[in-house]
Amino acid sequence: MNANERQALLGTLRARFEKNRSRHDGVGWSLVQSRLESQPDKLRSLAEMERTDGEPDVVAHNKNTGEVVFVDCSAESPAGRRSICYDREALESRKEHKPVTSATDMAAAMGVEMLTEEQYRELQKLGCFDTRTSSWVKTPPAIRKLGGALFCDRRYDRVFVYHNEAQSYYAARGFRGMLRV
Repeated sequence: MNANERQALLGTLRARFEKNRSRHDGVGWSLVQSRLESQPDKLRSLAEMERTDGEPDVVAHNKNTGEVVFVDCSAESPAGRRSICYDREALESRKEHKPVTSATDMAAAMGVEMLTEEQYRELQKLGCFDTRTSSWVKTPPAIRKLGGALFCDRRYDRVFVYHNEAQSYYAARGFRGMLRV
């Protein structure tokens, strides 16, 4: 990332941060910026979150460690991360009509974590997300071992968790990432 790209990204992140103060009460931009400047490698991950339409924003701050947590806060599952199956095993098991990649592979390449069901529910306390789309979430090994994977969405003003075969994929299903800085 060159200096101009870095400044543009920081400007975008700051504008979103200031616009959505309720997501991070008591956290100042100067703290976030100093964390990012001390870990410039995290900017690449945030740039990927932004490039794939995730609209990352700060949703948590650990006062003991100073760590800030960014999560994709786009209204719907990030458009640049949809039509993907759950993981590499699911991708390789498809005989035809394979998606380009999987959620777990894409998250790893971006340097982010997929949300757990609990983290997804916490995000939903900050707004209404995925009212027309859905997002894969980290699936417990016992469910994955049986061939399934979990996804969540918000309908009827409630958060739902569902299951599907891990190799399934839909135009309206992606995943949300989390980055600790």
